Amino acid sequence: MSALLCQLELGGAGPTIVIKDSIDIAGLPTQAGSAALADAQPATQHADVVRALLAAGWRISGKANMHELAYGMTGINLWSGTPVNPQAPLHIPGGSSSGSAAAVGAGLADAALGSDTGGSIRVPAACCGVIGLKPSYGRVSRAGAYPRESSLDCVGPFAASMAMLNRVMAAIEPGFDLAAASKPLASARVGVVASDSSAEIAHAMQDALRASGWRSSAVSLSNMTAAFEAGLVLINRETWLAFGHLTGRQLLGQDVERRLLLAAATTDQACAAAEQVRRAFRAEVDQALESVDALLLPTLPSLPPTLAEVAAGASVIAISTLVRPFNLSGHPALSIPIPVHGSKLKAGLQLVGRHGDDERLCALGLHLEQVLNQITMEHE
Repeated sequence: MSALLCQLELGGAGPTIVIKDSIDIAGLPTQAGSAALADAQPATQHADVVRALLAAGWRISGKANMHELAYGMTGINLWSGTPVNPQAPLHIPGGSSSGSAAAVGAGLADAALGSDTGGSIRVPAACCGVIGLKPSYGRVSRAGAYPRESSLDCVGPFAASMAMLNRVMAAIEPGFDLAAASKPLASARVGVVASDSSAEIAHAMQDALRASGWRSSAVSLSNMTAAFEAGLVLINRETWLAFGHLTGRQLLGQDVERRLLLAAATTDQACAAAEQVRRAFRAEVDQALESVDALLLPTLPSLPPTLAEVAAGASVIAISTLVRPFNLSGHPALSIPIPVHGSKLKAGLQLVGRHGDDERLCALGLHLEQVLNQITMEHE
């Protein structure tokens, strides 16, 4: 199944970009990968990010497929189809921005826009072997994106190279300092966050860190698990408020219908407790970043499961354990593909930066990309 719901020829002669189907393009319905929104009226105006891309001369070449209502991590969609993972067709493409990541990985576009509420850019980027950035919360406009109200969601880019990803950021965020982001940071100190990841992922991370030449120190974030759980509470409440009215009509996929109905039971008390965790975790991450340029940890704790494993009932909740906490805290987070010894799949290395300092994060990503590319060339 194609990563694209439709092909377009909109805009200038610049690089091509595809837009996730939860972001408005004037004249087209925004269906968010759901039969429940199949009869949605065409958007009357572009989302802010779409308008900015067109003004910068980009060419929008399609709308990208996605996990229904952006409410899932696998990218599997039985209504609009499941995009093929370009680096491993038998494995999930990751969600919810599955089509955006798959389109870039397959070379269907130079870049893509997605959205990330609980890992929905970084997870598919790691699954499909491309780069994905969740900007600092509030840095990139969400006007014209679904859900309309969110304390977690960020619109952000996918690309096959840091140079292209930086160009997208410069187009969609007028204050983004492209010059700063384009200077690779070879001299840096990173905090390596303790994580419960598989041995092959841990070894891949160690190899990438060694190649980077960065100084490192161990960091423990005691509130990571609580932040993951609090992030689930808030996404459940906010997604129910946005889409709960679509339940009971036999139009939603079974997984999304079930999750939404469970989300309806989210209490005010649970949300208040989650907000307390948000404050504590944000402060903890801020403190950890005072002495380092970024935090480093895996994007996914293991390689992505196969489609067959998910169909057989394999649990997928752990997919977002290392990414969702940084939606809660609002810090920018970048997923970079790294080689895994003995596997055809690349894994994702996640860099987390100071709030608002997305340029430094991108400069770190650029350096890591360059050293890994050099190693690959030497081994060819």
